Amino acid sequence: MTGIEEGGILIGQHAHTEGAKRCFLRPDRANRHGLITGATGTGKTITLQTLAEGFSNLGVPVFMADVKGDLSGVSQAGTLGDKLSKVLAERALPTPAFAAFPTTLWDVLGSQGHPVRATVSDLGPLLLSRMLDLNETQAGVLQLVFKIADDDGLLLLDLKDLRAMCQHVGDNASTYTTEYGNVSAASIGAIQRGLLQVQAQGGDRFFGEPMLNIADFMQTDPGFAREGGGGKGVINILAADQLMNAPRLYATFLLWMLSELFETLPEVGDLDQPKLVFFFDEAHLLFKDAPKVLIERIELVVRLVRSKGVGVFFVTQNPLDIPDAVLAQLGNRVQHALRAFTPRDQKAVRAAADTMRANPDLDIASAITELAVGEALVSLLDAAGRPSPTERVYVLPPAGQIGPISAAQRQALLAQSLVAGVYERAVDRDSAFESLQGRTQARMASATEATASPSTAPASTPPAAPERGLLDGLGDLLGGGTRRSRASVGEQLLKSAASSIGREVGRQIIRGVLGSILGGGRR
Repeated sequence: MTGIEEGGILIGQHAHTEGAKRCFLRPDRANRHGLITGATGTGKTITLQTLAEGFSNLGVPVFMADVKGDLSGVSQAGTLGDKLSKVLAERALPTPAFAAFPTTLWDVLGSQGHPVRATVSDLGPLLLSRMLDLNETQAGVLQLVFKIADDDGLLLLDLKDLRAMCQHVGDNASTYTTEYGNVSAASIGAIQRGLLQVQAQGGDRFFGEPMLNIADFMQTDPGFAREGGGGKGVINILAADQLMNAPRLYATFLLWMLSELFETLPEVGDLDQPKLVFFFDEAHLLFKDAPKVLIERIELVVRLVRSKGVGVFFVTQNPLDIPDAVLAQLGNRVQHALRAFTPRDQKAVRAAADTMRANPDLDIASAITELAVGEALVSLLDAAGRPSPTERVYVLPPAGQIGPISAAQRQALLAQSLVAGVYERAVDRDSAFESLQGRTQARMASATEATASPSTAPASTPPAAPERGLLDGLGDLLGGGTRRSRASVGEQLLKSAASSIGREVGRQIIRGVLGSILGGGRR
């Protein structure tokens, strides 16, 4: 037996024979984090659901992302179908005690679950730079934008706030150079283009208010009684099948949530069981092309968040997807099959075998390539915090339904949720966008008053200006005008206030003219 049986989570066992070994995850070692790896189709999702149900039975809330769209079945009791009956018989495994589990559905895009939002300020420039794929110079300019907004008392809540703030800083770059440093127009342009891409991917629905209260992930439901009293832990499922089309948004969102847990929760030390278990599926997206400063931040959070009572399990295909500094923090391991078809695959097999505790009765490297679907190599922490010898076992099937729920079941689940009606309606209060818009309108009003007031000094009648045609105006827009005259203060203010409107009109005219000349249409 690996781990402890009483109060532990049974993950897998050998075929039912006399003295067969069974692998239990100790709840008091779950906050030492874990790793679930294996090739596509080898059974990682089943392992994920089995673990989530085990924590829920202990009264521990769970968060996990549903990247395939089939984890929502945990909300319904499973059934003994022909396929499952055959597998249980072949492997001499016990029939699960089928049951439903309390489930809350979430969705960044707001279509398959309760909306999840964060403010731009709360996400911060570091994570936003990662989301926008900015280089070091562009990330520095974004930090300046945040700093200027803070100093001016301007709230950055949603994407339109940040876009308006970037435009304001870009238009007034010369006034900020001395105090904050150079603001590159090219960097402002890169940030604006990145924000447009994020908005097109649905990111505008993620940024805003009401912002997610992380405590809503840490609930138990008394309507689902468990052995020993109390309610089962709520399993929070993030619908991520569509979100995976925007992998940077997905990875940044999960990292933000993990950072929120780290910064919000108090220090509690080692508990008998975690306060929350966080499953990070498709974990390779978090580290792919991530800058060094972000990887260092992730390592810090993973190392210290266990003292907040949070266990983190990374789920990915290949152990090499996880940096060594983070991999060293993951004590509980479940390794499904890997396919050694390429040199990189063979390297991954050796790396996985080397990071698991040796078992004199088991050739780990050979076993990794031979594992069947639903079979795994398991090494879990013992009472002293040491990895147990690796065992080859069958992962037990979950008690909940395997596969997705129907649309009607999803709607019923949302209506009966503990947070029903809390996040559905977005709130758009006054923030940077409205403040900057108000400043522009005030400048335009002042300019209008200045030009409308009569002059006290005598003035000679100015010569009539020559007529100007459409092409003359277009020439000025293109910067081709050569004659310049000294404008009055009122005219200068009016031109400055209306500059953004003029630029937009000019761009539309130019696109229309060039489109006609080149014979192309807008794409």
